[in-house]
Amino acid sequence: MTCSILILNGPNLNLLGTRQPEVYGATTLADIESLCQAKADALGIKIIFAQSNHEGELVDLLHAARGVHDGVILNAGAYTHTSVALMDAISSIMLPVVELHLSNIHAREVFRQKSYVAPVAVGQICGFGAAGYPLALDAIVSYIGEKK
Repeated sequence: MTCSILILNGPNLNLLGTRQPEVYGATTLADIESLCQAKADALGIKIIFAQSNHEGELVDLLHAARGVHDGVILNAGAYTHTSVALMDAISSIMLPVVELHLSNIHAREVFRQKSYVAPVAVGQICGFGAAGYPLALDAIVSYIGEKK
């Protein structure tokens, strides 16, 4: 069976490349998806890439991942700092989740330094821009391999 990873992106990430390029860079979400697909091909895994600006839809996608995917990479965007619902969904799906951020949330405003995802994630990658996505794929595939 091939490993399958859901890469889930939260609010405003659809605007990457034009939204605050001084913080998030010039790379678009489509560029990141291409990076991820190339990395997935190199690893011999399957990925599904999704984005939503709606908290409930992100929760639904996490729920739907259970029994379908082997793990999740989640860039929850601003919901990282506010969403108990996402934290509860992650706790409920019994899948490893890697938390991902383009910027270093620990070096930003105080309100961005609190993550509701971190306590229920297997790890966190932040501050490496778009390069964090392939790093997260390496990390989660390694984690899944160690658990099997």
